[in-house]
Amino acid sequence: LVPAALAVPLLAVAPWRWGQFVLHLATLACINVVIVNGLSLIDRCGQLSFGHSAPVALGAYGSVLLASGSGLGAMDSMVTAIVAVGLVSGLLGWVILRLRGVYFVLVTFSFAELVRLVLLDAAPITGGANGIASIPPLQLAGVVLDTRERFYALALGIAIASVLLMVWLFRRPLGQSLNAVSANPMLAESTGLSVLRLQIVGYMGGCMLGGLGGALTAPYLGFISPESSNTGAWVAFITMLVIGGRKSLYGPVVGALVLTPLPELFRGAVQTQHIFYGAALILILRFLPGGIASLPQLLRKEKAQ
Repeated sequence: LVPAALAVPLLAVAPWRWGQFVLHLATLACINVVIVNGLSLIDRCGQLSFGHSAPVALGAYGSVLLASGSGLGAMDSMVTAIVAVGLVSGLLGWVILRLRGVYFVLVTFSFAELVRLVLLDAAPITGGANGIASIPPLQLAGVVLDTRERFYALALGIAIASVLLMVWLFRRPLGQSLNAVSANPMLAESTGLSVLRLQIVGYMGGCMLGGLGGALTAPYLGFISPESSNTGAWVAFITMLVIGGRKSLYGPVVGALVLTPLPELFRGAVQTQHIFYGAALILILRFLPGGIASLPQLLRKEKAQ
């Protein structure tokens, strides 16, 4: 545990010294940690969303359009967009969280496609297939985050905060209630817990984290388009969650750190990237059902035996 505790801060600080490319990957990894934490929160409510790219896209487009069209500052626009994502997801969740299994999966997938198609068709507002370019950098407390070094500091802080939020939540009665709903909804209902209400709260929280990730992505990359919320996006998020570990609070961190560099490494061969995703999923599900985050626990059990 001590070497791991020392390695984490060293790994977090290292990108500042390893060059611009590593810094870029580290920033994207931090943003993905926030997004996948949101997906993990939804999963811990007993539902797995196949449309997590939708709140990410809504957060990105909402913050950019509000900043350019309402006169709000960048940070105010980001907060407003995230709140709006929460309200939309709350209304949607009130309807679709009554569904179970494959039906919930299909509805979330359909909603993500609906969002993508609306963004494509609303070209006068969203730029259509061309997206929105030349997005200005964030400004926080008078500091313009126009360099990778500065933005990485913000992304790292928010990623750490999202992990601490998850740890704090699932040590509290609300988080334990969510776990109970995930384990056995009928039993949880019989003890007096409102399954639908708890799932709506978890779904809203997960979507708001996804919206936060999207709102961070837009000013960092300086460009957004509907294709950033296509099928490949939610597949990548689910793959990160499963490979990292669905039942571990640190699974999203592990999954994001392992898989975020892949699109850059496989930039010249996109299909190879998808093959690797599929092969990695099969191997993890076969040999490590609890994800990579469960590996230390398995090694300790082997050593004890």
